[in-house]
Amino acid sequence: MTDSDLKTNPPISNRFRGFLPVVVDVETAGFKAETDALLEIAAVVIDMDADGRVRPGLTAHAHVQPFPGANLDPRALAFNGIDPDHPFREALPEREALKHVFAPIRHAVKTGGCTRAILVGHNAFFDLGFLNAAVARTKCKRNPFHPFSTFDTVSLAGLAYGQTVLAKAATAAGLSWDEGEAHSALYDAQQTAELFCAIVNRWDGLTGMDPDDA
Repeated sequence: MTDSDLKTNPPISNRFRGFLPVVVDVETAGFKAETDALLEIAAVVIDMDADGRVRPGLTAHAHVQPFPGANLDPRALAFNGIDPDHPFREALPEREALKHVFAPIRHAVKTGGCTRAILVGHNAFFDLGFLNAAVARTKCKRNPFHPFSTFDTVSLAGLAYGQTVLAKAATAAGLSWDEGEAHSALYDAQQTAELFCAIVNRWDGLTGMDPDDA
């Protein structure tokens, strides 16, 4: 690949110091990652086009079976509307769910020329905490994510739009929002990905930042 090729098709690896942003949202049966069940996980890989603008890319999603002995807080289930025993959930055991989500992310990291994935989330500490707890429980190998670094769209949206609630931040960014779909890991991850891309592209447009110079 020539320098000219890099200018017309800048690799995303140059934009975030070798990290590939991947938006993650989880739905859970409580707030304690070590004891409460992980019930749903969705991930959206961030791509970059030939003009250096980021955009949502491939999506991975899985419903998750509660791990043995997991706590299921009725208040959390009422909030997210998940019935862990519903026959049509087609939920995977926790280890299999992680492998299902991690495999395409690892592939994207490799093809993007990145060193590893970095989790992007709205209150990212929550999603990363449940992800790390599930990895530790299942002894799942080849976790593509950085163990503690994140991009948090709460902080980014507060800076860019003066909003920290996901629905309000998405609206401020000019995105659609369907309250009936909210609190689904897949929908929230997709909306968070759109929000993250809107903020990054807005910043790069204002600063004239070239991904090749990052």
